[in-house]
Order: sequence, then C-alpha cells, then structure tokens
Amino acid sequence: MAAVYSGSHTLSKNDVNYRMHFRMINEQQVEDITIDFFYKPHTITLLTCTVLSLMYFAFTRDDGNPDNNLWVGLILVISFFLIISVLAFPNGPFTRPHPAIWRIVFGLSVLYFLFLVFIIFLNWQQVKQLMYWLDPNLRYAKREADIMEYAVNCHVITWERILSHFDIFAFSHFWGWGMKALLIRSYGLCWTISITWELTELFFMHLLPNFAECWWDQVILDILLCNGGGIWLGMTVCRFLEMRTYHWASIKDIHTTTGKIKRAVLQFTPASWTYVRWLDPKSSLQRVTGVYLFMIIWQLTELNTFFLKHIFVFPASHALSWCRILFIGIITAPTVRQYYAYLTDTQCKRVGTQCWVFGAIAFLEALACIKFGQDLFSKTQILYVILWLLCLAFITFLCLYGMVWYAETYGPREKCSPCTKNVPRLTIHGAVVKLKVQYNQKLRTFLFELKAVPYHCNQNISNGTTFTLKVSHFQSKSIPAQLVASKC
Repeated sequence: MAAVYSGSHTLSKNDVNYRMHFRMINEQQVEDITIDFFYKPHTITLLTCTVLSLMYFAFTRDDGNPDNNLWVGLILVISFFLIISVLAFPNGPFTRPHPAIWRIVFGLSVLYFLFLVFIIFLNWQQVKQLMYWLDPNLRYAKREADIMEYAVNCHVITWERILSHFDIFAFSHFWGWGMKALLIRSYGLCWTISITWELTELFFMHLLPNFAECWWDQVILDILLCNGGGIWLGMTVCRFLEMRTYHWASIKDIHTTTGKIKRAVLQFTPASWTYVRWLDPKSSLQRVTGVYLFMIIWQLTELNTFFLKHIFVFPASHALSWCRILFIGIITAPTVRQYYAYLTDTQCKRVGTQCWVFGAIAFLEALACIKFGQDLFSKTQILYVILWLLCLAFITFLCLYGMVWYAETYGPREKCSPCTKNVPRLTIHGAVVKLKVQYNQKLRTFLFELKAVPYHCNQNISNGTTFTLKVSHFQSKSIPAQLVASKC
C-alpha cells in the first residue's frame, strides 16, 4: 500500500517508514515471547501493591526523625517515578534481559537530568549543605590535586615505578576501554578517542593539575597498554559476536536443568549483534560532522568526570564518583545505538529519547561545573581551548579519512555490477517484496534490507542457501518466511 490511514489524515509511505525506523531504536519490540507472564503489563496488580505498601509504611513507621523522613520520602519518590517509568517510558533499542530494565535506566537518566536542573538554581552554600546531608564525611574531603604530586621526576624510569602504576585505576582504564570498544565497535574511532583524550589532558592541564603525567605514563601505560589492550579485547569480543549464529530456543522446549540454566544466563546476552560501519567511502558531509560531534560530546563527558570531583570536592574512590561513572556507562549503551541509527539510517529523522537526555545531561554537568567553578575557569586560557577544538577536529577528520581509505583499499569489493536479475524474493501471503542483498566477503555474511529495514544473517552460507527470517510488521506481528539468497 502506498498510504495508510491514521485518524483524519493519510500517512504516506515515507511517514510509515519513518515511524517504523524510529520505533526500532526508541520502542524496540520483543520477538518470540515464550513466557507471557513476564511481558504482560500487570498494571492493576502493580497499582494495588504500590498503594497498599505506601499506606502500610506511611501509618506504621516512626516519623520522629526529620532526616530519616527526608531520606524515606526521597527514596519513595524515586521508587514511584521508576514504577511509572516501567509503565510509560519507551523500551529503547534493547530488549535484553528485559525491556523493563531499560525503561528503569531511562527513568534514572531523567531523574538525574532533573536533579542537575535543580542543582543549577542553588547557590554554593546550598550545594555544600546538600552534599554534607548526603554524606557528612564530605566535610573533611580534600582535592586530590592539593595532596598529591603529578609528573615528578619523569626522567627516572624503573621497573618498580612502572609496576606501581598498575593499580585499580589502571585496571579500570583497561576494563573501561574494553566496554567502550563494545559500544563503538570501530578501531578507528576508539583509537582516535584514546589519542585525543591524552591531548585533552594536555590542553586542560593548566586547570586540573592531576592531568599532568610523565610521557611514558601517558604514551606507554595509558595509550598503548591500558587503552590499547582494552580496545583489542572489546573488538575481539565484537568480532566473535558478529560471527555467531543466534538460535534462540524457548525455555519451555528445553527439558534439561542445565539447558534451562544456560538459556536463563543467555537472556543477559544480546539477542542479535549488528555489524557497525560509522563511515564508508560515500559518506556525506553531514555524517562526517555527526561523527565529529560524537567525539566532542564523548570528550566533554570525560572532562565532566574530573571537573565534577575537583569543583565539588570528593575523591575518585567516593560513591558519588564511581556511581556516576557506572551510571553514565550504562546509559551510554542505548545512547550510542540510537545516535548511530540516526547518523547512518536515512529513514531515521530524529534521535532517540535516551540519546536526547544523555546530551542534555552532558551539557548540564558542564554548566554546573562552570557556574560553581568560576574561580577555576577564570584561569582558562582561551587560546588553549581553541587549539584543543582545532586539534580535535584535525585528528578526527584525519582518522575518518583513514577509515574511508581503508574501506576503499581493503574493504569488500564487488566482483560485478549490482544485480538486476535473480534478485531474491520473499513471498508473504502472495505479495512479492523485493529484497536488496549485499554480501560482505570479509565476514561471510549477507545483509538484507526489507523495506529499508536491515536484517543480519550471521551464518557461514553459500550461494543458494535457504534459511528462515522473521519479518516484523508495523503492527508488531511476526510471520515466518523462507528466502533464498544468491550472490551476484
């Protein structure tokens, strides 16, 4: 059909495609539900339980302690907001282990966004009182830059000194870059972010003394060992997941206890794995600019981590620090997926909700740092900031050019012009739908596009292989269908 009726107006084919593509990244549906109980809303039951619990605790607990009353009230407000998040917020791009988990993650990001808005309209004394109320020990906290020395005796290089740098923070560097590689899935972008971050430390060293590092610490330990090792590990896992064949059996059809336990554990793994290609030789200027903006926001988020603990005075080991890092890491996963879809899918006309909130959080954190750190930022060398932006742009575009050159030189090549005959056909209730097939020689996978919706079949297949796909309709119905793939 060329058009679909909706209310009093008619939706064009492009409108339907736009809604479908945006829904894939913002409201992903669960396919092949095997246990209906875990995916039904249960709204009445949830409302009854929450109201009864609230009534019980409201009339039975001792309210003589004012501080405890504030804590309990704050926790209940957050809890009820997260319950509403489960009921009303979108799933986002992921459905594993359960869509409700990602609705809660989005709800927490909205709460953090609102908290930052609230903080910005306080004065410095009120902010300190709030922090001391959260943790009285913060009264005695000192800045790390005031009690530690950085980049001292850099010419003295011994094994003992090198080994002393392999602490919990070095492990967190390695593990953190492994997770970043899992999210970004590009050697070029990961190495660019790693190198440009070291340059960011150099340009902002006049504001944060703890950015000062010895050259061997910065180049060998940080870039090559910790960052490079983490990038290699993350990309290795990505390649493994790309080459896997995903066969998800219902837990009802598994009769052994070991099999059921294994299937339950696998519920916490991805349902599928998308081959990511941020750039190709035919990328538009808008796409290149979007990647540059991605790099800027990533660097800004990293900078916020150090400025927040320096301005609001709490150590890196404090819960405020590592909880924020963990939280930002979790919400980065759906954010990167939504931004990648917006950047590379021409049918996706706007960013997802989680991506929008993440961008707002990054800029609000920076705004809070600027407002409450005016004494610090008054020492800013504008020339350094301009040079930082220019260097970041130069290295980013140099990296992007290298990625495009690599794709043109070593990427998969077409042995013939695009096929105009023997195009695979998929028959659904008598309607013939044309499929666009692209074969990836390096990964030995076929990429199918049905109505501009991408599907991956990560199997080692040859010409004429027959296999089954499930085609998701706009009404969220799945129809099993057979297709025969043939290579040009």
